[in-house]
Amino acid sequence: MHEYIFRPDPIVDFVIVMFMIMLLPNLLEKIKLPGILGLLIGGLLLGPSMLGILTPGEGVISFLADVGKLMVMFFAGLEIDFDRFITNWRKSLIFGFSTFIFPLSAGFILSLSFGMSILTSLLIGSLLASHTLISLPLLKKYKAFKKESVAVTVGATIFTDIASLIILSICISLHTAGFSWNNLFMRIIGIAIYMPLVLFGAKWIAVKYFSWIEKNEDNKTAMMLFIMMVAALGAELIHLEGIIGAFVVGLAVNEVIKGGKVKSKLDTLGNILFIPMFFIILGAMVEPGSFISMNRWDYIFALLLVISLISAKYLASTVSSKILKYTQEDRSLMWSLSIPQVAATLAAALVAYQTYNDLGESLISKMVFDSILILMAVTVIAGPILTEIYLKREDRQTNE
Repeated sequence: MHEYIFRPDPIVDFVIVMFMIMLLPNLLEKIKLPGILGLLIGGLLLGPSMLGILTPGEGVISFLADVGKLMVMFFAGLEIDFDRFITNWRKSLIFGFSTFIFPLSAGFILSLSFGMSILTSLLIGSLLASHTLISLPLLKKYKAFKKESVAVTVGATIFTDIASLIILSICISLHTAGFSWNNLFMRIIGIAIYMPLVLFGAKWIAVKYFSWIEKNEDNKTAMMLFIMMVAALGAELIHLEGIIGAFVVGLAVNEVIKGGKVKSKLDTLGNILFIPMFFIILGAMVEPGSFISMNRWDYIFALLLVISLISAKYLASTVSSKILKYTQEDRSLMWSLSIPQVAATLAAALVAYQTYNDLGESLISKMVFDSILILMAVTVIAGPILTEIYLKREDRQTNE
């Protein structure tokens, strides 16, 4: 590990990291690449493999990143529109199931074929099963939110994210405590009690507090962060992951803060501080040497992981569009929207990578974690590019 170039002062660390956050995402966006990649590059530059200014798991930046990891999942819950889901819930479940089960199966079979355990293979499959709607700004730009296929894809996120997080929780429990029917049963019971308790409890608390505080938007914003953190702690008390609690709270308070100043304040706070810190620390965890030292089969696994994800998502959108009698344009749009793997995938992969059993074995290896980062980089670029191509084509056909 490199020695600090600057004195080990948290303020110095913070200043350097904030400079990276302000600079690199904008530079990447100037050349039509996602700003998230800029944050990962910044973390790589500052991490132990290069300048040695940041050490994942240590210092104030890592603490802020832990909060950012929760906020990533909190915002994932906030982005889900229940009204549109209720309107198209049957169709959303059809696509949600398809875009969950096909990638899950593809990742599971691929991992098993590379000699990984059933538990690890299941976890890897679940990482591919979710998706992140990073192309939402493009939908707004081309006024495509009114399309039913878009609403169905957005609604499917509820199914994929919740199911993936439940599998993550079960896999972590089995990895750390070992398999027993009693342990599995208790874990399922815990989830069944925890989920509705947080869903309804968080909403009730938020509504009551908002009506009591009335116009104090700052306190309302603080209350949202408080509820998120309490739910995360509650999840950990019953041996679930904190990101599950944060996601469920996002779902719970969705309607309470929808379109208001509190949502705007949370967006600002999360997007300028906590969430960038999360991606910076993720970047700091990347070791270029590990990519160089990967053997031929490691590279093949990473390549096949990307191919499996893209192919399985395409199969899911094709099958669902045929069942729902959608056009080829709708199918293509559903496919491109469901390709990107960012929020839930990265947060869950990080948790799995940092989970060890009694033998000191991680649930997923460094090679798998690096492969997930490669998957993210490819899909976060390919998804929006394909989405814009399809939206432009449809817009052109409409205007002819």
